[in-house]
Amino acid sequence: MLIYNKDKRMLEPEEYHFELQDVKEPNLLRETFSYTDIPKISFNGTVVPMNPPENIFMTDTTFRDGQQALPPFTVQQIVDLFELMHRLGGPNGMIRQTEFFLYSDKDREAVRKCQEKGYDFPIITSWIRATKSDFKLVKDMNIHETGILTSCSDYHIFLKLKKNRRQALDMYLDIVKAALEEGIVPRCHFEDITRADFYGFVVPFARELMKLAKQANIPIKIRACDTLGFGVAYPGCAMPRNVNGIMYGLTHHAGVPSEWLEWHGHNDFYRALTNATFAWLYGCSGANGTLLGVGERTGNTPIEALALEYVALRGDNNGMDLAVITEIADYFKNKLGYQIPSMQPLVGAHFNSTRAGIHADGLLKEQEIYNIFDTHTILNRAPEVSITDRAGLAGIAYNINTRHPAFKNSDNKIDKMHPGVAKINEEIIKQFSFGRVNPLNDDELFELVQKYIIENK
Repeated sequence: MLIYNKDKRMLEPEEYHFELQDVKEPNLLRETFSYTDIPKISFNGTVVPMNPPENIFMTDTTFRDGQQALPPFTVQQIVDLFELMHRLGGPNGMIRQTEFFLYSDKDREAVRKCQEKGYDFPIITSWIRATKSDFKLVKDMNIHETGILTSCSDYHIFLKLKKNRRQALDMYLDIVKAALEEGIVPRCHFEDITRADFYGFVVPFARELMKLAKQANIPIKIRACDTLGFGVAYPGCAMPRNVNGIMYGLTHHAGVPSEWLEWHGHNDFYRALTNATFAWLYGCSGANGTLLGVGERTGNTPIEALALEYVALRGDNNGMDLAVITEIADYFKNKLGYQIPSMQPLVGAHFNSTRAGIHADGLLKEQEIYNIFDTHTILNRAPEVSITDRAGLAGIAYNINTRHPAFKNSDNKIDKMHPGVAKINEEIIKQFSFGRVNPLNDDELFELVQKYIIENK
C-alpha cells in the first residue's frame, strides 16, 4: 500500500513493521567482529538521505563518562567546570545539558551547588542504573530527566546481563514505565548500538518507547552509544556500524523525533568527531561529548571540537563564547593537573605553534599563511613559534614581537635582520649543539633579548 508523505511530498510504500527477533543464541556478528583481528568494515551499497535537523546542539557527559577516566573531581572543580561550560555554550543552550552521578554525598552536593547557579543551560540531568530504586535519588534532587542504561547488543544482553532479547526488552520497558509514572523524562542509553541487531532489536525497542511516550505525553529520549567506537560514516557501509543508517533508521523506521536523539561516541578508531558530525547531518539533534574529549579508554567526542564544527556547518556561533575553550584548557592544566597532549587541536600547547623557521617567516609576514584561523581573536590564543635551533631569525623576531613586554604592544617591532636577533640565534644554536633538546622558555628568551637587543641600543 502506498501512503503520501506530507513532509517529503511523495508517495512511499507503507512502512514495514519491525518486530523483536528473539533468538536463542547471541548474534555476535563474528564476520565483522572476530576479536582476534581488526574489526572489518563491509558495504552493502545502501545510501540513506542526508537529513540534518532544524536544531542541532551539544550535550555533555564530563561529570559522568569523563570523570570515570580522571581522578575524582572535587565539588568546587565540578562547579567551576559547570560555570565554564555555561559560558562556552552561551544563552541559547548550545551545550543543552550535562549529566551527573547521584550516588555519593559529594555527587549530590555538586548537583545542588550547580543548581544554585540558576542557569537555564546546561540543564542538569542524571544517570542511573536500570533499577527502580534509583528513581528516588532523581526525585529527591529535583531532576526532571535521567539517563538509564539500556544495553542493546547481544554482547551485553546475553553475555553481561545473562538474558535473552525478550527479557531485556521487557526489563527496559518496565523501568521506563516507572520513570514515566514519576513524571521523569527517561533518556535510554542504547549501549553498544554499533554491534547490535539493528532491525531485530534496536528498531523494535525504539518503536515501543515511542508508543509509551505517546501514551504518557512525555518525551522518551534515546542516546545512541557507540560504546567501543566501532561506528563509521562511509556512504554505503553496512549496518550496524553505519552512523548514517542508524540515524535514518531511528528517525524513519522507529519514528524518533530528532530532538529526542543523541549520539554518544568514543574515539577508539579516531572517528569520534566525524561520527558525531555525521549523526548531526543524518537526523540527530544532540551530539554528546566531554570537555577536552576526556573519557574511558580513548575518550569521547571533544565538546570544543563540536563547537567549532557547529560554526562550520551553520555559519555562526549562536551565542557561544569560543574564547572560553582556552580558559577550560588552562583550568584542566593548572587546577586539575591534567596533562593535555601538546599536539591536541585547539587546546594543546603547540596546536598553533611551529618550530620551522620557514613557517615562522610566513607568520612574521602574514599570520594567515600558517595559522588555521585567527586563533587570537577567536580562542584568545595567538600563534606561537617554539624557539629551538630550527626557529631561525624569523622565528626569534616573531616571538620577541608577540611575547616580550617591551615589543608586543609597541609600534617599534624587531626586524629579523636586526643584528641582535642574529646574535640570539647564534647563542641558541650553540646551546643545542651542546646537547639541549627543549625549546627556550620566555624567561630564557627574554634574558637574551635584554643582553643582545635592549642593552645594545
